[in-house]
Amino acid sequence: MTKPAKTISDKEVDAAYLVESNFGTRDERDHYHPYKRVGYPPIFVWPVQPLKGLKWILSIPGYFLPWNFLYILIGIFSWYYLSPSLEDYSQITVGHIFICFAKNSLLVLVYFGIFHFHFYFKKNQGRIFKFNPKWPNKTEKRFLFSNQNMDNIIWTFGSGVTIWTLLELSILYLAANDVLSLIKVNDRPIYFLFMIITIHLWRDIHFYFVHRAIHWAPLYRHAHYIHHKNNNPGPWSGLAMHPTEHFLYFSCALIYLFFPFHPLFVIITLTHAGLSPAPGHAGFERFVSGKKSFDIDSHAHYLHHKYFECNYADGILPLDRWFGTFHDGSPQAQDQLRKRLKEQSPKKV
Repeated sequence: MTKPAKTISDKEVDAAYLVESNFGTRDERDHYHPYKRVGYPPIFVWPVQPLKGLKWILSIPGYFLPWNFLYILIGIFSWYYLSPSLEDYSQITVGHIFICFAKNSLLVLVYFGIFHFHFYFKKNQGRIFKFNPKWPNKTEKRFLFSNQNMDNIIWTFGSGVTIWTLLELSILYLAANDVLSLIKVNDRPIYFLFMIITIHLWRDIHFYFVHRAIHWAPLYRHAHYIHHKNNNPGPWSGLAMHPTEHFLYFSCALIYLFFPFHPLFVIITLTHAGLSPAPGHAGFERFVSGKKSFDIDSHAHYLHHKYFECNYADGILPLDRWFGTFHDGSPQAQDQLRKRLKEQSPKKV
């Protein structure tokens, strides 16, 4: 078994491996496999389980905490403290573009940077809970400058944050010029709250179908292959995409062209889309802090990067299960994936 980086003592290393063994095992290649299978919360299941569903919504971890509530808070802070007033968007200037781009870049730099700093720069927990024991590649020609992290960061800011910013400015420009229908919180408080708390559900639906679409061979060869160069992803892999994919990915905010909205809806939706890939691509199952660790919900999407044709959604709605693309990490699921791909492959005449 490959030992973690010696950022902690040998005694702490042995203790950490003992903790890891409570949650998973390593194969002959030193790849980590959690005992816990990928699953869905107790909603949208049959027979219905209303009490379990309600408990999950209000528990930690659950629907709101920690992730969704965090993205809502960051979105609120971004709109009310880092953004110009809506009236200022009626005429887009270079200054507005710079402020918006800088704001979104700062959010990405800090949030993605936290995961990168802990897992990859300081290597605070070595390889404990790391799915693939290898570190990001620095000598692979398929990446820009032969460096995986450098490649990912360039795509993230050069394309990802840029397209996020342009979509945000475009929608708010239309809103500021009364082209779109706006609401005030006091006028429709129930609608306002409903839209805020269901953003994740909308994003899950949107992401699943966009993700399936970009796995269509022509779109994959044109765009999505860039993201899938990261078969051993790290936090910066989350937004490492081709501009076409970035537009499709952030197009989740275009729903507000058709429904009355508050500017905060746009900010939270784009913030959710822009930041949530960091933990999902961390490459670790659990975040270790002191003697405690917590699941960061990255296993399902790691399996997608490992096997490609499974787990297209974010995991709240059982879309992959409904459409037959679910992989729970078990050997049985892997056998089912091989069988499905074999049946889908063109038959030789």
